[in-house]
Amino acid sequence: MENDIPPVNRIDQIRDELKALEGQRVKVRANMGRSRIVERAGTLVHVHPSLFVIEVEERRGRKARQSYQYVDVLTGTVELYDMNTGERLLDYTAVLPEE
Repeated sequence: MENDIPPVNRIDQIRDELKALEGQRVKVRANMGRSRIVERAGTLVHVHPSLFVIEVEERRGRKARQSYQYVDVLTGTVELYDMNTGERLLDYTAVLPEE
């Protein structure tokens, strides 16, 4: 069962799956709190031990880098979608244990 996996191992699993997606274009939907949701398209450029970096397109052709933590993906604060299909990648919120 997915619920038997300790949260630390889930973070490692998320990191490994993102490492496989490195260099691909994704759509990011981030809940910034206070009903503020930001959606951007970009390229997953780096996967580090504690965070991952997405290079997003800004106005007038400029680029910016956004970094997110793996726990944000685990809790559903940050959602990643495939640019071509619109399908959600890495859906871990359904497997969180209830207390």
